[in-house]
Amino acid sequence: MAKTKKEAPTAAAAAASSTADAQKSTDCMIKPSSVSPPINTSEWPLLLKNYDRLNVRTGHYTPLPFGCSPLNRPLDQHLLYGVCNLDKPVNPSSHEVVAWIKRILKCEKTGHSGTLDPKVSGCLLVCLNRATRLVKAQQGAGKEYVCVVRFHADPGGEAAIIRALDQLTGALFQRPPVIAAVKRQLRIRTIYWSKLLDYDEEKHMAVFHVSCEAGTYIRTLCVHMGLLLGVGAHMQELRRVRSGNLGEQDQLVTMHDLLDAQYVYESTRSEEYLRRTIMPLERILVSYPRIVLKDSAVNAVCYGAKLMVVGVLRFENGIEVGKDVVLMTTKGEAVALGIAQMTTAVIASVDHGCVATIKRVIMERDTYDSRWGYGPRASEKKKLILNGKLDEKGRPNENTPESWLKHEGMIPKLTGTPAEDKKESPKEESPEEEQETAPVKKEKKKHHKKRTVEEVEEAEEEEADEEVVEKKKKKKKSKHHHEDEA
Repeated sequence: MAKTKKEAPTAAAAAASSTADAQKSTDCMIKPSSVSPPINTSEWPLLLKNYDRLNVRTGHYTPLPFGCSPLNRPLDQHLLYGVCNLDKPVNPSSHEVVAWIKRILKCEKTGHSGTLDPKVSGCLLVCLNRATRLVKAQQGAGKEYVCVVRFHADPGGEAAIIRALDQLTGALFQRPPVIAAVKRQLRIRTIYWSKLLDYDEEKHMAVFHVSCEAGTYIRTLCVHMGLLLGVGAHMQELRRVRSGNLGEQDQLVTMHDLLDAQYVYESTRSEEYLRRTIMPLERILVSYPRIVLKDSAVNAVCYGAKLMVVGVLRFENGIEVGKDVVLMTTKGEAVALGIAQMTTAVIASVDHGCVATIKRVIMERDTYDSRWGYGPRASEKKKLILNGKLDEKGRPNENTPESWLKHEGMIPKLTGTPAEDKKESPKEESPEEEQETAPVKKEKKKHHKKRTVEEVEEAEEEEADEEVVEKKKKKKKSKHHHEDEA
């Protein structure tokens, strides 16, 4: 027992000595470094993907405890900024489908990105609530279709159809069909590429895949194919497989999926199915060049302010003047769509200037705290409003002090020394001299008035003389006229 008692303190002393030696041998502190550790952002979601590859404007900013990641929004916010990639069924129109979704999900507003004819099925992008602000931007995005065309006779095999598709590539003249919801006016639409998928010689039917500009009529394209082949053709069936960034593989849902998800949430309060069927709106902005804002600049942009260089944290390559860009926060939230006013090279080289103007604000105002109105002038203005010396809108009233009106005390006047001021100031005149000089000025004014009155009288006399002369001339003319008649 005695040996064990002696061995215990010796073991503790050995351990203490080993830790002391380790502390002496190694410097246990985090050393400052100008090189940031590598971060793999290739798997980060939505707008934050490949965040480490963005160009760094500055790394210094004050993070604010507002907002959240698009995938972690509360359900009400998730629906407020939600987008649904709907598989539109055949027969109902696009407007009917959007109205049904509005009633199912109990939304205030809904919109779609490009009308599909009643007999056409496929991807229909439905925007909810605040996401409807992106509808116009998505309506102009490119589309892809799979079409079934029927030829009225043998077109000459697959090779002839492929040649016709190659000829119908690029900018084409098109007029909408006879039954159309738009004016039948000649227009130019671009076919990016087309590919023949299948051909049935017995039925004279072919299936092809086409990528085209928004507003292209595939029905008209099929008629043009028949004219080129000399046999005539018409569209048998059509399905949209891609609209903008979203295709059939990107969370495509049906009307029944939405109805079931809403029923599950109302009955069990489970948000899982609603979050699977409805995506954040950032999903459709992935293809835009990105500009990352400081948290202090977010609310100003939400109120419509231009984005200046001092509010930029990071920016992407390939930004060109006049092109659309997406302004985002450090948490990956889309703030607004903007129009670039500088290229990537200019943003990296200048210290001041406008980077982008606002095209469409997405984020709701006051989601982030405002960072303006904290200067001395603004603080003094708030005090005067509280004390009733300015009205509610900051306009002066009868209680406004003169110092505020003259900006005294807020902007000091730049003057010289008191001695210089005395030298420059004119000599003060005695009150007796003022009394003597005052009536002289009055007399001058009176003389001036008299002169003006005399001038007016002379002008009136001249006018009267002219009138008398004119009357005499008229009398002479009338006499000559009577003599001629006689």
